[in-house]
Amino acid sequence: MREKPITNSVHVVQGEQVRIPVEVRAATGITAQFLLPAGPARDTLAAAGLEPVTPFPGRVAATLGFMHYLDCDLGEYHEFLVALMCKQPGLRGSTGVFIHWLPVDQTFTCEAGQNIWGFPKEIAAIDVSARGKRTRCEVRLDGRPVVAMDFGRGVPAPSAMGAMTLDAYTHRDGVLRRTPWTMRARGTRMRPGGARVELGDHPISDDLRRLGLPRKALFTNHIGDLSMRFDDATKISSRS
Repeated sequence: MREKPITNSVHVVQGEQVRIPVEVRAATGITAQFLLPAGPARDTLAAAGLEPVTPFPGRVAATLGFMHYLDCDLGEYHEFLVALMCKQPGLRGSTGVFIHWLPVDQTFTCEAGQNIWGFPKEIAAIDVSARGKRTRCEVRLDGRPVVAMDFGRGVPAPSAMGAMTLDAYTHRDGVLRRTPWTMRARGTRMRPGGARVELGDHPISDDLRRLGLPRKALFTNHIGDLSMRFDDATKISSRS
């Protein structure tokens, strides 16, 4: 039986109180979905005590993309996401996403994400530019290129669905955590393909290569108006 997350707790970050749940009232972003070979992803997830979800034999679903948080309890900031679809071994109904890498460009959200939820956040330069119907996002660490993504614009898609809740899994300092993550998307545009990935010369770039990340996406989703809520994290297990 899954434990219920602690709600209405208060955390102190850089001398400021952060109350749970944390609300994102307005954000925009673009995400792209990929199918990766299951082997390397299985090794990454096993280190956290998780296993991959394979929608097709030998393939694991992954999501890459960026968000611009405009009105959020943690401030305004940009974020880049690398996530793998996963589940807890032997536990039905535990499917969620493992947050593999989550660079941001502001220190407050970085510290809050690390300490409250165990998110793998670190400070990076995240540059987003638009030209015509294309958007480009570039991520750099210590001045070195890590990853860049070039997105093409999609066509309007139905977005009248209600809120959706996912389990976000994190693994930090030997502790596996699960965080309920609720989101509501409006003003979406989708297209098959629609995104290309360029990897740089940073060690994290090499890790993404190890995962077998293809250059082209399966499909792309532009989100014009996104709201989210993050509840408190529940500790699943701890490894020394």
